Amino acid sequence: MRPLTTAPMLAVAIALALSVAAGPARADDTSLNQLVADYEAYALSQDPVQAGHEGDRKALAKLPDVSVGADSLRKSFYEEFKARLAAIDPKDLSTEARLNRDFLAWTLDRRIKAIAFDEARMPFNSDEGFDDEMNYLASTTHLDSEADAQAWLSRLKALPRYYAQNIDNARRGVKTRFTQPRSTNEVVLTRAKQAVERPVDADPLLKPFADAKLSPAELAADKAAAVAIIRDQIRPAQQSFATFVEKEYLPASRPGLGIRGVAGGEAYYRWVVADHTTTNLTPDQIHALGESEVARIRAEMQGVMAETGFKGDLPAFIAMLRKDPRFYVTTREDLLEKAALIDKRIDDVLPRWFGTLPRLTFGVRPVPAEIEETYTSARYFEGAPKQGIAGGFMVNTSHLDQRPLYELPALAAHESVPGHHLQIALGQELQGVPAFRRNADVTAFTEGWGLYSERLAGEMGIYRDPYERFGMLSMEMWRACRLVADTGIHWLGWNLPQAKACFLENTALAPHNIDVEVARYVGWPGQALAYKVGQLKILELRERAKAKLGAKFDIRRFHDTVLLAGPLPLDLLEARVDAWIAAEAAR
Repeated sequence: MRPLTTAPMLAVAIALALSVAAGPARADDTSLNQLVADYEAYALSQDPVQAGHEGDRKALAKLPDVSVGADSLRKSFYEEFKARLAAIDPKDLSTEARLNRDFLAWTLDRRIKAIAFDEARMPFNSDEGFDDEMNYLASTTHLDSEADAQAWLSRLKALPRYYAQNIDNARRGVKTRFTQPRSTNEVVLTRAKQAVERPVDADPLLKPFADAKLSPAELAADKAAAVAIIRDQIRPAQQSFATFVEKEYLPASRPGLGIRGVAGGEAYYRWVVADHTTTNLTPDQIHALGESEVARIRAEMQGVMAETGFKGDLPAFIAMLRKDPRFYVTTREDLLEKAALIDKRIDDVLPRWFGTLPRLTFGVRPVPAEIEETYTSARYFEGAPKQGIAGGFMVNTSHLDQRPLYELPALAAHESVPGHHLQIALGQELQGVPAFRRNADVTAFTEGWGLYSERLAGEMGIYRDPYERFGMLSMEMWRACRLVADTGIHWLGWNLPQAKACFLENTALAPHNIDVEVARYVGWPGQALAYKVGQLKILELRERAKAKLGAKFDIRRFHDTVLLAGPLPLDLLEARVDAWIAAEAAR
């Protein structure tokens, strides 16, 4: 595998300090521990949704303040934390405290830069946005008491203010010419109008009442109150948003697809590339990496195609896969049941590959009907152990003629186990690790692990025939094409046909999925780059460990080393694995 250059955030000495085998160092961590505690308390005060997941009952009634004034105040706090951190000498810290210090430094830097770029000006894309965040939250909110119900009603009452703040932020984007392109805005407008037109009694915000543990009288009163809030307060806010998008935002759409074309777009794209990949790779280097990976995977696909006995070239084989009815189900329930069976087959062999498994379970659920049309094939909804909420492998059960079964095992491996559920649930359950690390959004790590898991599923024996192995390769090719398409759109100025070409020519993805995916890359610059970059780094570290340890290499211990510090930027992950290799070699 081609080695990746990681951002020079740490000196080589810190890599040695991260030894997973080292015992407690003789150090004074008092100042650092107090700083971490202060930062965590502040961060949770600014994110009531996460605070609620962490067990803060009062936070369950709140939504975050996303106004420009709140962001300005946050920036001041982050800069104060950064100054306090700079005053702490790392050589006086224990090994675990040094990791906390380095991770906090990275976290503060990215938060300060996000505010400096004023990312809040673009609060939605074709895939998701502030306007449907509460719908996601509703699908995982349980009302186990009257207090829970009152908290949910308070959150509903806070939603109009949340809409108003986000509209103000987007309006600032209009004024500064930092907007989404027309293709994205048309999708957002459709979504906004659908929300306005939806019958109140069918609103997804009422989902928590479906299985509420309330008395009949409480349930009737609380649901009636929720209906009134949706009808009298939330619907007007949603109408204001739809009107804003149609009358103000859509006419101000950025002229091209790429973010490089907006005011400050070149610097912004360079930053999101670095932020999502946690490397110092340039857009041009990532584009070249994508082209190299496309060529490598295509050769592997040719070999697997030959195993099936198909007579024809790769495009003809892909065309056959897209049309042959044996690879598709005809009911939504069938698709969910097949996904669940794959997950149980993976569960059956997990202990042979992982030394530590999470206690939290997960379910296989359909993507909510109100968002399925423009949603990806599947996604993972994280659970909340302290609230008794399981994780969710969300399967898009629409357009069944474009949800091929040969891709389903790789999709399940990525989104559930050994992918996102295993990694995220393990992180949530870590003991002695600060919450800001357990819950960190490190795209290159989480999505890199998800893509690594697709390959790992092959080693675990999950793919039963050449078609499913081809499906895995098609999914990996999808992520390689992302490197090409994302940089093509946002750096090289490509149009939609140019961006779709790699997927159409090299993957077995259905046309509808390609349309939805490319629309996502257009509206969410840089995020799509993290998957392949992270996967390649994990594979590189695994090969390094195998080469240096030989017979001492234990895949279960390697996976524990990767996962049991929580999500890490790739340079911190590399330092941790290198320290583990040294410790294993010395055993």
